[in-house]
Formats: sequence, structure tokens, C-alpha cells
Amino acid sequence: MTGRPDTDSDWKPVLSRSVVLRHDRVRDTDLLVLPERVVVLQGDAGSVLRLCDGAKDVGTIVATLAEQHPGAPVADEVPVFLGRLRAEGWLK
Repeated sequence: MTGRPDTDSDWKPVLSRSVVLRHDRVRDTDLLVLPERVVVLQGDAGSVLRLCDGAKDVGTIVATLAEQHPGAPVADEVPVFLGRLRAEGWLK
């Protein structure tokens, strides 16, 4: 972990109240639906966000994803990704 406040491993991320994670079956992609805005998620971003339930800390989320995706750089990329979404106000 980087030690920055937005990526602390003890932070338990959860979607902000005004944000909804949906799967668009037509496009076969995950979306973040916000007031007056839709964000199309790329790659496995939706599966990362599904783990953000407010009960799991970032360390647990990273460990879960590392187990599901051996060899992937989840320890480096996931905390930064979650921190960016937190900075946007989409996670709290």
C-alpha cells in the first residue's frame, strides 16, 4: 500500500449513496449510474466494486482479488483505483 490516506488498507470502501453499480446486458459491461451521469467501467472494475460493501477493508479486497487473479498486479493497482473513485466522491 502507498500509505496515502485515500488508499489506506484499513479503509472499508462502499459506494456513495447517489451511486449505483449496474450491469448493462445489452453492452455486456458494468456501469456506475450517478445523478445525471453514467460511467462505463472497463475491464474488471465492476468486479472490484462489487467487493466494496463497507465491511471489507482494502487489504481484504486486494487479497480476494489476488486469489482470483494470480499474478495480476492487484496490490499495486486496486488501492490506487479505489482511491481515485474515492477522490471523485463515488466511494466513501
